Amino acid sequence: MNEIEHHLQQTFGFKSLRSGQKKVIQTLIDGHSAAAIFPTGSGKSLCYQLPALILPHLTLVISPLLALMKDQIDFLKSHNISAASIDSSQTRDESNKVKENVRNGQIKILMISVERLKNERFREFIKQIPISLMVIDEAHCISEWGHNFRPDYIKLPVYQKEFNIPQVLLLTATATTHVIQDMSQEFNISSRHIISTGFYRNNLNLLVYPCKENNKLNLLAQYLKKHSGEATIVYVTLQKTAEEISQRLNNNQISAEAYHAGLKNDVRQKIQERFMNSDDQCIVATIAFGMGIDKNNIRNIIHYDLPKSIENYAQEIGRAGRDGLPSNCLLLGNLNGLNVLENFVYGDTPELTGIENVLQEIKKSHQQTPGVWEILESPLSAQSNIRLLALKTLVVYLEIEGIIKAKYSYFAEYKFKLLITKEELLQQFKDERQTFVQAILDNSQQAKIWATLNFEQLQNNYQTDRQRVITALEYFQEKGWIDLESKQMTHVYKILNDQFDLQTLSNQLFQKFKHKEQSQIQRLNEMLALFQSPNCLSQQLSYYFADQQLTNLCGHCSACQGEYQAWPQKQTQAPISTDELQTRISTLNQAVLEHFGVKASIELMCRYLCGITAPWLTKIKARKLGHFGRYEDYAYEQILSSLRELTKNNKIKK
Repeated sequence: MNEIEHHLQQTFGFKSLRSGQKKVIQTLIDGHSAAAIFPTGSGKSLCYQLPALILPHLTLVISPLLALMKDQIDFLKSHNISAASIDSSQTRDESNKVKENVRNGQIKILMISVERLKNERFREFIKQIPISLMVIDEAHCISEWGHNFRPDYIKLPVYQKEFNIPQVLLLTATATTHVIQDMSQEFNISSRHIISTGFYRNNLNLLVYPCKENNKLNLLAQYLKKHSGEATIVYVTLQKTAEEISQRLNNNQISAEAYHAGLKNDVRQKIQERFMNSDDQCIVATIAFGMGIDKNNIRNIIHYDLPKSIENYAQEIGRAGRDGLPSNCLLLGNLNGLNVLENFVYGDTPELTGIENVLQEIKKSHQQTPGVWEILESPLSAQSNIRLLALKTLVVYLEIEGIIKAKYSYFAEYKFKLLITKEELLQQFKDERQTFVQAILDNSQQAKIWATLNFEQLQNNYQTDRQRVITALEYFQEKGWIDLESKQMTHVYKILNDQFDLQTLSNQLFQKFKHKEQSQIQRLNEMLALFQSPNCLSQQLSYYFADQQLTNLCGHCSACQGEYQAWPQKQTQAPISTDELQTRISTLNQAVLEHFGVKASIELMCRYLCGITAPWLTKIKARKLGHFGRYEDYAYEQILSSLRELTKNNKIKK
């Protein structure tokens, strides 16, 4: 029995590996990086959990969600595998204990979020740890053309080099050919080490039932009564829809609970626990419910509203039937919710003036401190009126354009509270080290309880580097000599080119966002084409994800069962009068002028009326102005066109 078989049987209690798992595990054991593209629920986690027991050093896992980390750590601990996470839910003592156990080699698997790597203190810690393997879950997030692009993922190849990690494992269930190419190129993974087991699962019945909006709830209730006693997730787009549908189901004697991001954390946790421990619970949820739901007997996934993309649909239906038993994935189809989905897309495109504002900040920073641009993301987002995710994407674009280059991130403020006396702290050290500690104390401004370290003053008065100071403070905290707090995450970039033409570059970047916007709208159209097609749904879905293995019709989707129906026409909407539009934006214009000293742009008016959040709208508490989201069911372009017509007729001014 070799090491792989030994751990498989003795540690995990499995007799054999699933398709693809053996090849991935052997590739890692042989010293190569790999990518595992497996369907949801097909055992991707074991591909790193088992090698972690064989590889000599730490396995560092980048996971997108706290709940996902918790579930996997609970699983590993139940099999006597030393695993832990460092996350925002922990106390200082808890995270220090984890660090101590990582440092002394007691922990084999450490799980963190990608955002943790922006933490200067964490990076200084992890640089000191020998790491055998970096695992990136939901690896499609690294690709701009993936369905869930996250700019922070772009830096993972840089961190791999910075931390001297020899191997990487990429894990995803939803990657198109383009995304697979992006992922493998970023991490130099050979094509022979990309293992895909195919997307198709023969126990999932993909069903599309076209229906008019006013009949959708009746169809849902009928279906749930027919399948009562089965664990079910009903997906909706908006929080208010989750509340409304769950209430109406309960009024029809169908037990259901609403779940969405607007609920308090403890409430969401209790709802999730009830679902996980029940065989017949029904949850009506937004996409906030899903990742980390490792429940094997979900019999029904119902899309009451359209999903955000084919990839989202694939992830969501992948939560059904993980025990291999037949399960239904039902979509109640019409076009009424399409405008809401399109609005999500439009909301991530910054205004041209916002991009200009950011570029002006770069030029201004270069004049004040040549070659250096330091940013606090939240204040810059609020100032430029660019959503935080879009701002991060813009910064990535600027790096790609060669305007800036990321140097490092740091906390602008370090505060500490002594838990022992200064004298006792100094007595722990001798000679130069004692002098160094004294310098830290001397250059910290003492308030009543907390002292704030002045880095600039310290470096002027004592020849030392920032990393040594941070390491020392971390050490003091680990020893229980101080409580340490760090605030104001600051990102530092080197300005490579400040001679750009502001207007030209702003337009180029704006067009890049517009191109991304149109590609997202195209993805929505591709999704509609899939659901409206009379052809085998399983086969089309597999082909979309570069899986050509399903050469015959599946025989168990609604198209194959002869249940294809044409979709109903989109409901007509009441025309919008210019007077009505004028009235609804007047309070917005007044609030923007009062808060920012400028008039609201047409784009900001449009976002307000369509219910699309933006930093400036949050600042003026737009939801309380009376008309936020009044036209969320209308096409964004229709509202924008109407507002432009008003401007043209001088009824409102730009």
